[in-house]
Amino acid sequence: MSKKVAVLITDMFEDSEYTEPAKALKEAGHELTAIDCDKGKTVKGKQGEATVTIDMGIDEVDPSQFDALFLPGGFSPDILRADDRFVRFTKAFMDDKKPVMAICHGPQLLITAETLKGRDVTGYKSIAVDLKNAGANFHDKEVVVCGNQLVTSRTPDDLPAFIRESANLLKS
Repeated sequence: MSKKVAVLITDMFEDSEYTEPAKALKEAGHELTAIDCDKGKTVKGKQGEATVTIDMGIDEVDPSQFDALFLPGGFSPDILRADDRFVRFTKAFMDDKKPVMAICHGPQLLITAETLKGRDVTGYKSIAVDLKNAGANFHDKEVVVCGNQLVTSRTPDDLPAFIRESANLLKS
């Protein structure tokens, strides 16, 4: 069954952490909507290899319009979490127990949304202490699935496992 997946993304995202999962999700029939501050702008990956045209501005969307949330890594999540609109949007998915997929620094939005207490997660090494301080149970593994809601991974090296488990999560 096809799902509508919100993607919170801005400049300096980790190129492959967006492009590879996005390609796999689209090939599986899911509809992705890239969301930043302004519709129509183009954001660039930090490696300079990928660009994404923003489909919707954050003020034009409501979490109820989507079935799942995808948070690519890089510097993008840290930039977005400074804006309360993106934090509220993220929190709504966790509160409503909708599927959330976050890789590398993606969990930073979940930390700021204060939604990780007691949850099993992983993320990039530099945010491990932040995840623990947010009350999460940190696991240094290529992919961690928490319940039937949350998939997290550490780095681009973990993309095959992240994509596999994200696809599984969206099957339900």
